[in-house]
Amino acid sequence: MPQPRSPHAPANGRPPRLLVLDAEPLPRLDRLAGRAEVLHCDEKTLATMLPEADALLVWDFLSDAVRHAWPGPGHRPAWVHTASAGVDRLLFPEIISAPTIITNARGVFDGPIAEYVAGLVLAHAKDFLGSWELQRQRRWRHRETTRVEGSHAVVVGSGPIGRRVASTLRALGIGVSLVGRRERRDDPEVGRVHASESLPELLPRADWVVCAAPLTDETRGMFDREAFARTKPSAFFVNIGRGQHVVEDDLAAALREGRLAGAALDVFAAEPLPADSPLWDAPGLLVSPHMSGDTVGWRDDLAEQFCDNFDRWVANEPLLNVVDKRLGYVPHEPAQQGRPVRDEGTRGAP
Repeated sequence: MPQPRSPHAPANGRPPRLLVLDAEPLPRLDRLAGRAEVLHCDEKTLATMLPEADALLVWDFLSDAVRHAWPGPGHRPAWVHTASAGVDRLLFPEIISAPTIITNARGVFDGPIAEYVAGLVLAHAKDFLGSWELQRQRRWRHRETTRVEGSHAVVVGSGPIGRRVASTLRALGIGVSLVGRRERRDDPEVGRVHASESLPELLPRADWVVCAAPLTDETRGMFDREAFARTKPSAFFVNIGRGQHVVEDDLAAALREGRLAGAALDVFAAEPLPADSPLWDAPGLLVSPHMSGDTVGWRDDLAEQFCDNFDRWVANEPLLNVVDKRLGYVPHEPAQQGRPVRDEGTRGAP
């Protein structure tokens, strides 16, 4: 299906109006000075300001405000960019059926998250937490630790983050089975990608299981009691995808019952994690507050990425990181990138 055309300017010649759903600190958009009318809103004012916008930057990517504000009368932005890799908060029926194009922050977090996962693998294998606890107790106790070279990881999610995790683990001498939505035997970057249906047969041989998948109906709750029962008791589980990928009670039970050697979660079904959550006390579980990709300067990287795409937009060039709204993510090899119309906008849901 052909994508809509993107003119260089709105029909009346005015600068395009960019609406930003704010979060502190605000994005640095100095590059857009004189080239765009930048409007700011919060969750309370988003609905009334949406009809004024040619494009929407969802800087507060943890908010569900767009989902609540989008339905209704009036024009809607033809282009929505979220400053996050995940787009599940934006994939509601009214925007899926609209001609609005969604782009995301694909590529910004790949390296930092891969470093995070590699750090967890090494910390667990070398028992750094155990050493720290013994030091705190002033106890000298020699132990043997695990060698990561020659072990095996199953990485679920064949997008940029999963691929970067896989290549980083391979650099440590770890064999990796990469799992995606469908099988690809001759992928030019990683060789073979296993289909998601292969996960049950791959889990029993994994020493490390890493979830880096997009959140879709197919991946929601994929790591449940049955999945953890397939892993060996010496395996270590990491989730840097979405909290809804994991049935958290099942993970806590697997850790309590010794059916997993340990786990680390950077994402949770409810964030912030409630103080009364049993996950805080689950044995062998490391809790980190959704920070695996957040390194010094990450917000500036997000703003620069958006400005680069804005340059493409006003130059009538195809946008980067266009999300397939039916799949729920940016296809690895998108057949066609989008050119959102800015002079007409799209109407809200009837």
